[in-house]
Amino acid sequence: MSAETGRGNRVVAGRYALTDVLGRGGMGTVWLATDQVLERKVALKEVTFSIDISDEERNILRERTMREARAAARLDHPHVATVYDVVEEEGKPWLVMEHVPARSLQEILEERGPLPPTAAARIGLDVLDALEAAHEAGIVHRDVKPANVLVALDGSACLTDFGIATTTGDSSLTTHGALIGSPSYMAPERVNGEEPRPPVDLWSLGATLYAAVEGRPPFNRGEAMATLMSVVSEHPAPMLRAGPLEPVLSGLLTKDPTQRSTAPAAREQLDAVLAGRAPTPAAPPPPQQSGPPPGTPARVPGNAVERIDADDLRKLASASKALLGSVARDARDVLADRRRDRKAQDRRRNAPAPAPTAAPPARRRRFKRRWVVVPVLTTVLLVVLLLVGAALGLLYVLGLL
Repeated sequence: MSAETGRGNRVVAGRYALTDVLGRGGMGTVWLATDQVLERKVALKEVTFSIDISDEERNILRERTMREARAAARLDHPHVATVYDVVEEEGKPWLVMEHVPARSLQEILEERGPLPPTAAARIGLDVLDALEAAHEAGIVHRDVKPANVLVALDGSACLTDFGIATTTGDSSLTTHGALIGSPSYMAPERVNGEEPRPPVDLWSLGATLYAAVEGRPPFNRGEAMATLMSVVSEHPAPMLRAGPLEPVLSGLLTKDPTQRSTAPAAREQLDAVLAGRAPTPAAPPPPQQSGPPPGTPARVPGNAVERIDADDLRKLASASKALLGSVARDARDVLADRRRDRKAQDRRRNAPAPAPTAAPPARRRRFKRRWVVVPVLTTVLLVVLLLVGAALGLLYVLGLL
């Protein structure tokens, strides 16, 4: 149990005296603490799983966090906030981590606005180093985002918070029908229910660097389900400030993980940006949709950890089916009218020419609503089919259909 020191500070595991709160998030609170045995400052993360999950899922996540934190403790890298220990107290895991005297990229963006491409490239190279070290140790971070990137005064960066990390190839502890993470920075294959692999971290790195130079995530619709649908089916919002970093971001934000930029390719491009050279595009950038106008945001959205229920996915699929049925009926009626018009035109064209008579008065060309309705309904039908396909595919992968 926790105790209180003579100075009124809480002590965890009989060893770590808590002092100040360094930060709070969807997965817990990070404290500044003193290791009373080794007499050094540490960061202590109290993992609380405050998002809305069942007791069974909470137990699974607690066991997974304990196990994966021990795995992350094997990492020893200058750009990784080292995990010293993991302890359990009052039914919750506590991660004992290296205290890094730096600010999160999230805080910097909220205070100063978007960064220059070269500064973002420097951060990207350091985080990429950290991810490669984690992947070599068989660890997938799964939650790379601005809030989990610490930036020092000299511009160097450090990756922290392996609270929902997982080891590759190990799926013995899973949550049923739930998807946990930060939707704006979550790779499409995670949304589709695939096992997390190293490319998911590269996607999240691309989304993080996008937010660093643009001041907003590439995919953010304000609500978790809408954001996830955007991640799966839409292109990123237009890049207005990325400049030479745009090819790097396009390569990392490729939806197909087999076509996504690899770590060595991303490193080469980031090195070029940092050196002032134009990087070679990894792939032609996709068409871009319209995005919000430029401006320094007061807050960078999209960092919250969310839990997406299977029920939400079912509701989305049901609504999409109803809309699809209505649009399909309207489109069928319009297409039938078009076929009748074509047949009438063919009959008139094949009829024998009448005897010459006085020229009839000129007929006015009448506007037909179907000239507008048909293209519009056809476009709506295609969009709805894409949304339904994505939703049903996700339900199928999660085993809900």
